[in-house]
Amino acid sequence: MPEQPKSGGGEMGSVGSENGTQSPGKSPASANKGKLALAKITLLDGTVKDFYTDRKAKGQELLDQICKSMNLLEKDYFGLIYEDKHDPRNWLDLDRRIGKFIKNEPWKFNFEVKFYPPDPSQLQEDITRYQLCLQIRNDIINGRLPCSFVTHALLGSYLVQSEVGDYDSQEHGKTYLKDFKFAPNQTPELVEKVMDLHKTHKGQTPAEAELHYLENAKKLAMYGVDLHPAKDSEGVDIMLGVCSSGLLVHRDRLRINRFAWPKILKISYKRHNFYIKIRPGEFEQYESTIGFKLANHRAAKKLWKVCVEHHTFF
Repeated sequence: MPEQPKSGGGEMGSVGSENGTQSPGKSPASANKGKLALAKITLLDGTVKDFYTDRKAKGQELLDQICKSMNLLEKDYFGLIYEDKHDPRNWLDLDRRIGKFIKNEPWKFNFEVKFYPPDPSQLQEDITRYQLCLQIRNDIINGRLPCSFVTHALLGSYLVQSEVGDYDSQEHGKTYLKDFKFAPNQTPELVEKVMDLHKTHKGQTPAEAELHYLENAKKLAMYGVDLHPAKDSEGVDIMLGVCSSGLLVHRDRLRINRFAWPKILKISYKRHNFYIKIRPGEFEQYESTIGFKLANHRAAKKLWKVCVEHHTFF
């Protein structure tokens, strides 16, 4: 996938970043009157768009504005990420005023998938699946979603089919993938394998190729897993992963435990400690509480919030 594919729905194309301006019935000049703030939003295809919104607006109003500009109806899966001095990745609280979290203008956000659907085929619209494809592609390139060589090649071949259509030896030749990015550490062997697999997808529409892409991506161990570094009760370094199915515990990149949402009765934090209360098993009489240590109070609260949100959503 090229690093800067085109915005809009349906196909994963490649076009350089460009600024569009979205202003809800008011000219940008009126922003100087103090009522409107400029928000610069980096979309999943790498383009940056300007939105003018009420300075007292809540996060949900800005997210609605962004989704409306993209004709995106299934907006509950998405959120806005901002950076502060403590953390490069914070989810904006959509129920509160944006100005409480961001002091400097223009406001800068990344539009991203927050809740990864466990079965993408259940999504109603192609545009939503397209945005999820872009998110997964970014997760792979950024190293957040590890893949084998074979998976990189297979996923890459579906992206190519989605963007360029059927392979044509006269039109495409050997160098048509030179601007595509499929993996964090790409090799000529990978590009060659993508080319071979692309030839086998003849006849697939962009929407079909994207659905095949998602059907394969959802099987990856780290698909949609939000990782948080922590220590267990013995002080051993672990990673706690939040996802649609529950809370995962990883040590040395291997999953060693999973707590499904229905088994978790209560999620809490105190200072830099994070706790989950587990429903008793079939042969157990009492609930059990498991504790983890995080770097600080802020990290514990962030993990607690994302767990509560996922528990509620799924």
